[in-house]
Amino acid sequence: MQYPLQLTQISAEKAIYVPVYDAVKAIYTDLLALDPATPFPYWAKVWPSAIALVKVLQTHPSLIRDKSVLELGAGIGLPSLLMASEAKTIQVSDYDSEAVELLRKNIAYLQLQNVQALQMDWNDLPENINPEVIILSDVNYDPTQFETLTKLIQKFIHQGCAIILSTPQRIMASPFVLTLSEFIIADYLEMVGENGVTKEISILVLSKNSSYGKK
Repeated sequence: MQYPLQLTQISAEKAIYVPVYDAVKAIYTDLLALDPATPFPYWAKVWPSAIALVKVLQTHPSLIRDKSVLELGAGIGLPSLLMASEAKTIQVSDYDSEAVELLRKNIAYLQLQNVQALQMDWNDLPENINPEVIILSDVNYDPTQFETLTKLIQKFIHQGCAIILSTPQRIMASPFVLTLSEFIIADYLEMVGENGVTKEISILVLSKNSSYGKK
């Protein structure tokens, strides 16, 4: 792990290891000077969308209770780490190997027996992946990925999987959300503060089953 970590309290009961974000930015600047193609480690931060998703899942735990859950593009994986006790199993994944290394460190630290960290790219998912619920937090920030994500989400919905998508209210993401609107069965709004600014986060529940999560 090239980024320094610090144990950070994320709830009244739990702390996890999180990269020191100021150090992440400084190290990234050095790496960028060596290789201009170095991607920014967006995974190395707890984003408002993840916090908002946790709030909704804490209020509506039936959305994942006793279900097999897959978190894609998880980064630090806050929703999976905090809500593991409600799910039957959770596969928490990211394409970045360092993100997966940190996920495994936090899973071990929290002694989560039903959570598995996997290196996984949503552009090339294994055929045998068949969760009951997929959670996605702030994944629709790159318009070049919208078509891939839309097809992926629609594929899983038609297989009977439910999708829980947490997204900031970005104008550029509106077309992406619009393409999925026919499947939205619940829509929650959470306000999350970040650096003195309040962010509006939408959490959308998508399913072909209108009664999903109501029990």
